[in-house]
Amino acid sequence: MKEYLQISDHNVIKALAHPLRVQILGILETRAASPNELSQELGAPLGNVSYHTRELLRFGLVKLVKKTPRRGAIEHYYKATKQPQITQAGWAATPRVVKDAMVRSALDQISDFVNAAAIEGGFTGDEAHLNRVRLTLDERGWQDLSRKLTELLGALAKIQEASQKRLDRANHSGERDVTVVTMGFETAEPMLARRRSRQSTSTRSTTKSGKQ
Repeated sequence: MKEYLQISDHNVIKALAHPLRVQILGILETRAASPNELSQELGAPLGNVSYHTRELLRFGLVKLVKKTPRRGAIEHYYKATKQPQITQAGWAATPRVVKDAMVRSALDQISDFVNAAAIEGGFTGDEAHLNRVRLTLDERGWQDLSRKLTELLGALAKIQEASQKRLDRANHSGERDVTVVTMGFETAEPMLARRRSRQSTSTRSTTKSGKQ
């Protein structure tokens, strides 16, 4: 796991909302690659991939790691610098349309990771986890949950750091590439019920107002 890059700038947050940038960043978090390689892997036009890679570079989310001469040109290779983490304040100030785009992009990427791992047996180990817990919380409980999930991210970084030291001593024997996904969100059914209730109340109020 890379060091987290705390993001509060709404311009950077909007830049991360583009699905192709999310895909590019996901690949570059695991290895260095050139726009040409990314284009072939993602099945996207080279011009588009090059542009979005430059934008990620401009925002400091990727860095140029090497240049390789190839067929009379120079191929540039990039790698992610830090794993972006949007601050609570930054997320609160982000427009709904941007949030929706970011969530869709993130869920698409998570789905790809999870499905590929399931096919290859990534969940068969005794220590693997696949849990879904449904809770009923008040506002304070919701805030406590959010804080605990944030603390977990910090704990993961410490586990990674300790593992890296042991792996270095063992010449990386027993190394595992592990993905952890954390989510905390309001369940859809109660949200829809509240929305229908508000709409019904609004309709009744309008009807009464019209009869007066």
